[in-house]
Amino acid sequence: MDTYKLGEMEEKFAELIWQHAPVASGELVRLCQEAFSWKRTTMYTMLKRLCERGIFANEGGTVVARMSREEFQGARGVQFINERFEGSLPLFLTAFSRRRKLGSQEIRELKKLIDAYQEEEP
Repeated sequence: MDTYKLGEMEEKFAELIWQHAPVASGELVRLCQEAFSWKRTTMYTMLKRLCERGIFANEGGTVVARMSREEFQGARGVQFINERFEGSLPLFLTAFSRRRKLGSQEIRELKKLIDAYQEEEP
């Protein structure tokens, strides 16, 4: 199982949790019924999947996020680059920029990011 790859409904469910976390599991059942027309068992099955991946946890009947949305997206990006580009960010950027040219604002932002990382090095 790919830890950071989610199906369409898993993604929607995760977004719902991030919007309301921490949330009582009973309240989450109600929210899922309204949003997705899910039964209680469906919600708990989906929650179990996401908890097994370390994204959320059900702690004493309260669902909490173990990873923020931003942390999850970052981990998903790292996993993608590791799987598809041998862990090389330059290879990814080369492939990306061949398909879509970077705008001047994007280039400035990337340069700024690189400069900030260079300043952090001892």
